[in-house]
Amino acid sequence: MEGLKEKVVLVAGAATGLGAASARRLADEGARVVVADLDVEGARRTASGIRDAGGEAVAVGFDIADEASVGELLTTTVRTYGGLDAVHINAGDMGAISKDTDVVDMDLAVWDRTFAVNLRGHMLVTRYAVPELLARGGGALVYTSSIAAFTGEAARPAYSATKAGINALARHVASRWGREGIWANAVAPGLILTPAIEEGAAPDLLEALLARTRSTRHGRADDIAAMVAHLMSDAGAWINGQVINVDGGTVMR
Repeated sequence: MEGLKEKVVLVAGAATGLGAASARRLADEGARVVVADLDVEGARRTASGIRDAGGEAVAVGFDIADEASVGELLTTTVRTYGGLDAVHINAGDMGAISKDTDVVDMDLAVWDRTFAVNLRGHMLVTRYAVPELLARGGGALVYTSSIAAFTGEAARPAYSATKAGINALARHVASRWGREGIWANAVAPGLILTPAIEEGAAPDLLEALLARTRSTRHGRADDIAAMVAHLMSDAGAWINGQVINVDGGTVMR
């Protein structure tokens, strides 16, 4: 895609899944990628795979819930590549989701942890990234949201609330710094058939979930990566403050 070659891109939360797919796609487009994750070994595997495919990437371990760690990540990124042009923030505590039941029964620690990672952590990366983007004359921020922010669910209230907060965060950044060259958007995936989901879900459940879409198949991580790359590219530079559903037509709005 136009405008990604040799750009410095940070993917925060890229050891596996959607973040890893986005890191690979951005590297395929010629970007120099910082692969960051709490799972540093997973980040190293992702970065190594990118380099083996002829791309450029380094792995950095960090904790999105710790402000000092976030600050050090941005310092390392700029020190390694000389600046920053775009950021994809994709981190999440997947262990907390299984305990994210409802607001009556949930342990408050689950609520607090989910907000610390999914919303406060995304704000922290934004806080440290924006000055670096401005120093280069602007750049792109792409957040991973979810259709859970819109659909209303009987479970996962903390997850859904943080995703709605991410949408608001993207709009804030676009409103505050859009005239200074920053464009910020969120991608809201539907069900993405990762290997873990495909192995663990019953076929009849997957068939029922597919029936909720307007598509012939379930989503893939590469579907999200393609949208992330577009929103970071020059072709996506006039898209600002938007939440874009990539969900096979599950949610239409």
